Amino acid sequence: MTTLDNTFLTRPTIRTERLDKLRARFAPVFEEIAAGALERELSGELPTEAVDRLKRAGFGAVRVPEEFGGAGATLPELTQLWIDLVAADANLAQALRGHFAFAEDRLWHHRAGTSQEIWFERFVSGEIAGNAWSEVGSTTIDTQQTVLTKRSDGTYVLNGSKYYTTGTIFAEWADVYALLDEPGEKQFVIAITDARENGVTTTDDWAGFGQLGTGSGTTTFENVTVRAENVLPFGERYPYQTALYQLNLLATLAGIARAATADTVEAVRARERNYSHANAARVRDDPQVLARVGEIASAAYVVEAATIRTATALQENADLAGSGDREAIAAANELAELESSAAQVVVTEQVLTAVTNLFDTLGASGTERERGLDRHWRNARTVSSHNPRILKAKVVGAHLVNGTPPPYAWAIGTTSRPTAS
Repeated sequence: MTTLDNTFLTRPTIRTERLDKLRARFAPVFEEIAAGALERELSGELPTEAVDRLKRAGFGAVRVPEEFGGAGATLPELTQLWIDLVAADANLAQALRGHFAFAEDRLWHHRAGTSQEIWFERFVSGEIAGNAWSEVGSTTIDTQQTVLTKRSDGTYVLNGSKYYTTGTIFAEWADVYALLDEPGEKQFVIAITDARENGVTTTDDWAGFGQLGTGSGTTTFENVTVRAENVLPFGERYPYQTALYQLNLLATLAGIARAATADTVEAVRARERNYSHANAARVRDDPQVLARVGEIASAAYVVEAATIRTATALQENADLAGSGDREAIAAANELAELESSAAQVVVTEQVLTAVTNLFDTLGASGTERERGLDRHWRNARTVSSHNPRILKAKVVGAHLVNGTPPPYAWAIGTTSRPTAS
């Protein structure tokens, strides 16, 4: 990937002193990661070393408050860093999606008055969490075969299997959605599980054609011990989790668009041969080619702006932690859901078009496997398939026309409007 220095594409959509420092701090790390991204894509190698490099650099702690050793970044600042990271390697922000979702929950509860110092210390030391929520065959979010059972000593034992456990293969912890099965009572909980425990097995069996390095495989839990303090009621999860998950995917699409633009510019600059019926002897002088490059770059520009706007809506929700204002929290959460849904509809369309149109600027050699330009479409199409945009368009339209509240959990089946805590 070519870095587009001194152009409008590398300027951040927001500018803060802290973000400038963070971008400067992580730029060398992202450059190291970018250097091996294409080779990893072609070979199918997991970016384990790249994730380790991010851990050592403290990337997983950028939302941790400064007084606990983190960077204290806002959600828009974190989102800008995600976009920068994805421009280096399309897999990595999504690979850390579960970590930042869990870290946000800990930050929410810290601001609400429950100390999370132990988790902040873990994040600052480089430990991260992976996601473990989805199950093969579950028909709704209320159908879970992963079960937590209490022992006589007060600890719990976890058994079950999860699919799409994005990032867990790289992580020290797993954020597990499970059914707590107790005599006379069943409830859904979060079991924060040490992924280094015996009985935890993660397999890289994700078989999609894109985002191959996200570590989105299967994790099984066989008689795994979970400490009592790490069993949390699902109903106490921070309210804007669904929107945050989507924000991460929006940032991934924005970063893919930036990387695709960079690769397109590099390829057009280097291309010597042109068609006999082209508009100029040199490809880089052909107005139709230049217009297509401009369209691709403009798409990257717009989707990044839309993504940062979504992050700003989420920050308004995050700022209400500890306020106790249930109505304000619910309203902010609804706004975040609607903004992320609206952004997804447009961002998906723009990015998929851009990563297809880049081939209009090149000849047949642009499809050569070793160039890896197809990865931009494969990765963008895979990211966009997580939460279908046609359903998101329906969410926005139904709200505007009928006042229908957006869904707050993505699953097959029905979901209900949450009550803010």
